[in-house]
Amino acid sequence: MKNLSRRNFIRSGLAGFAGLTVAGPNLLKLNYTPEITVDRVKLGNSGLNVSRIALGTGSRGGSKESNQTRLGMEQFAKMAHHAYNRGVRFFDMADSYGSHQYVGEAIKGLPRENITLLTKIWTHEDGSDRNVPVRESLDRYRQEMGTDYIDIVLMHCLMSGEWGKNRTHYMDGLSKAKQDGIVKAVGVSCHNWDAMVEAVDNPWVDVIMARINPFQSHMDNTPDMVKELLGKAKKNGIGVIGMKIFGEGRHVSDNEREQSIKFALTEGNTHCMTLGMESIAQVDDAVDRVMRLVKG
Repeated sequence: MKNLSRRNFIRSGLAGFAGLTVAGPNLLKLNYTPEITVDRVKLGNSGLNVSRIALGTGSRGGSKESNQTRLGMEQFAKMAHHAYNRGVRFFDMADSYGSHQYVGEAIKGLPRENITLLTKIWTHEDGSDRNVPVRESLDRYRQEMGTDYIDIVLMHCLMSGEWGKNRTHYMDGLSKAKQDGIVKAVGVSCHNWDAMVEAVDNPWVDVIMARINPFQSHMDNTPDMVKELLGKAKKNGIGVIGMKIFGEGRHVSDNEREQSIKFALTEGNTHCMTLGMESIAQVDDAVDRVMRLVKG
């Protein structure tokens, strides 16, 4: 096992992304290039510069847990520290993943100014949870993360259009938090074509998180349609974060991973991407692969 190459390791499926088995300790002895670190990119007109890869914490996420939290606090922190040392200083969370405290523990002692924290707030069309003010939720999130401010807050998993009319309760609350310096940028995580079309032209939106891969797997339209719409978002100054890069773990062979990363970087009109990494080996593979493709 010690001599297992990276290519065969990934092909074997022993440590795939987004819900596949987490690599055991003996599988973490792969060759990698520690001096290679992820670069930083400007996230549209949001005013933020972020690492090109975000560490996603929502693989098989829901009900306040995910594959990342199931690693346990110690193992997650080890992976997060390794990712930080390799330049991955962007953490993608959500209240529904239960990952705030895990990231908060992992970043203790690290320079806050070097880190980008993104989380998502669940919303309802009729604001049925408006008995909990948005600011109260954000205060809890900040306490769980151990931070004074959150860089990006997105309305989570929008699945229909007209959200600009039926979610004003949350939009107003997030705008006020942005005005008060509690949040730096706001936006949406889209799981629906109409929701994303609306987001591209909505001046409230600083950041869009969109599903993009070359296989049309867990996507909201064809790859060509999605990349065209995201190109419009970029022209409008919106920061674009790609998600479901490997189709929620359905396309993780070496060749598929190469196609997916290349598509997101060169055609998908994304600024950066979130990857649901679950082991140090996955971090190393992602960093080396992304930066090789960035440099051409």
